[in-house]
Amino acid sequence: MTRTETEAYVLTRPARRISPLIFASPHSGSDYSPDFLGQVVLDRRSVRSSEDAFVDRLFDRAPAIGAPLLAARAPRAFVDLNRAADELDPGVIEGIARVPHNPRISSGLGVIPRVVAGGRAIYRGKLTLAEAQDRIRRFWHPYHQALAALVEETRAAFGQAVLIDCHSMPHEAIEAHTRPGQPRPEVVLGDRYGATAGREVMDRVEAAFAGAGLRVGRNSPFAGAYVAQAYGRPSRGVHVVQVEIDRALYMDEVRIEPLARFAEFRELVSGVVGELVQPPGVALAAE
Repeated sequence: MTRTETEAYVLTRPARRISPLIFASPHSGSDYSPDFLGQVVLDRRSVRSSEDAFVDRLFDRAPAIGAPLLAARAPRAFVDLNRAADELDPGVIEGIARVPHNPRISSGLGVIPRVVAGGRAIYRGKLTLAEAQDRIRRFWHPYHQALAALVEETRAAFGQAVLIDCHSMPHEAIEAHTRPGQPRPEVVLGDRYGATAGREVMDRVEAAFAGAGLRVGRNSPFAGAYVAQAYGRPSRGVHVVQVEIDRALYMDEVRIEPLARFAEFRELVSGVVGELVQPPGVALAAE
């Protein structure tokens, strides 16, 4: 395996690629610089509440199995890599004019977030436009340049690329969106209701998680955000499936610590990865 580390991301490549699969974790970054922590009004635990903590570790066997893993280093509260670079929030950035209605920006979850989970404000005041642009230049663009390059080289090598965009979801969010009497999904797969991945790809990903004993839902309450929308082009052989895993399965959401069963659950996820990463022509055939 080879490992490339920058301030924006860590890219681990397998010794030998055997599959069109790419795994990426844009929200698991946990490099909280002293300068950033000095700006925020939240304590360290609170500012981490939007982080997909430990998701990169859940999927870190992918390179050993034969697929690359791209993991962000910058935390989501600092810069959100699953938003468009121009989703700038005038509520937290000086010098931004009023923008057309955008539900992500309105809720404080633009590319430079204004709030963390529960709507708690990150800053006391506003950031300068220059600082926001610097974060996007240093972290957003390098991550997406690396991701776009992975997608294109994979499509060239295998005739298609299948990006598994790895995330976690708060347990309470699943409970709130599950109807009484209905089973609560432990994994939610998003393909923008068929827009970002072919049906056979989606079916195969669902079967891998379900085969591991996990309850799987599709597109509700998470159908896929910027990465899925920007990269998913099934007609061109690029498929994106957003994967959201219930945090309660492997971590203490209050303390933001792995549970005692973390290693066991990581092995289960590694089994799912192994089920998906198959030689070309065997798995994940596009429609």
